[in-house]
Amino acid sequence: MDSPQPGLESPRAACPVARPVALVTGAGGRVGRAIAVELAAAGARVVVHYARSEEGARETARLARAAGGEAVLAHADLATAAGCAALAALTAEVCAEARAEGGGLSALVHNASRFAPAPLDALTPEAWAEMLQVNLTAPYLLTRALLPALRAARGLVLTLCDISAERPLRGYAHYTASKAGLVGLTRALAVELAPDVRCLGVSPGQVAWPPDMPAEERERLARRIPLGRGGAPEDVARLARFLWREAPYMTGAVIPVDGGLSCRY
Repeated sequence: MDSPQPGLESPRAACPVARPVALVTGAGGRVGRAIAVELAAAGARVVVHYARSEEGARETARLARAAGGEAVLAHADLATAAGCAALAALTAEVCAEARAEGGGLSALVHNASRFAPAPLDALTPEAWAEMLQVNLTAPYLLTRALLPALRAARGLVLTLCDISAERPLRGYAHYTASKAGLVGLTRALAVELAPDVRCLGVSPGQVAWPPDMPAEERERLARRIPLGRGGAPEDVARLARFLWREAPYMTGAVIPVDGGLSCRY
């Protein structure tokens, strides 16, 4: 089936309720889904962004509504500047409607990410550029485009970083560079956008196993974690909700959620 064009889908409630808007990129599954559902349960109208996983995004929207929030589906390809601009425009449209009801863009969650191994001698310039575009440039473009809405709502920019930004994995130079850049961007924006906009980062460790990873490999990796087990997407989602709703004096921090793994490298 052909991929849908950039656009949004939003069933209109019969009785509009003033809700803060939260855009979560890459919300079709795993950590992005957990964050979207958690923010919806805390009262958000969530813009559920996806690039390829339309079915997964629809399930995220269903879960968000079941949790008591509202959900808007938004398709856009963040691997292109045009896709970033399209998503920003769609989100601005949702925010305009929310402002009429007393809401606004309260949270921008940069979760969408590429992750793929490539030894340096096999890493092409095209693969390097695409990894940095999705993981680093797209957050910059979206934040810049949505800055007026974020300032108006005194919102939060939340970046999903990675513990490998400071503890690199062999064969992932382009991924590590993108996440290290995202850590730097988070801290720079916290300084530049204060006091109107807070900027925070979360660095997950092993919170979502690859579905094709053998059980023995999971067990081997879990033994390295001081807490002795992997985490779950919900561990990240609960922290995201806390940073959004209950941490008004926090900005510029990048917080690990890794069971202590980053202490062991």
